[in-house]
Amino acid sequence: MIGLFNLGSLILGLIAWILPVVNLMRYKKHDHWNSVVPSIMSIGACAISLCFQILYNYHLVKIEDWSALMDTTSAVAFVAAVLLIVTIILNAITLIVYRDRTAK
Repeated sequence: MIGLFNLGSLILGLIAWILPVVNLMRYKKHDHWNSVVPSIMSIGACAISLCFQILYNYHLVKIEDWSALMDTTSAVAFVAAVLLIVTIILNAITLIVYRDRTAK
């Protein structure tokens, strides 16, 4: 069951990237889909994804699986940073594009 943290983290990370991309693709359509809600959902999915990774690392510490922790920590830290940076950039682009549309 603890292994599902990694799967959940992956799925939520993908959701965090897909939501702003879908929101940007819907930009040309004239339905006024609220752009703030998908951005909040995207950032929330990113936060939960990172939380799952922290909980998984806590589990490894609790069961004292030091070799697994030492093997995966650098990769997890790198991927977590990439997830956070890309999510922030995608949501910033989305909010800038929609801000310009509502300003007109």
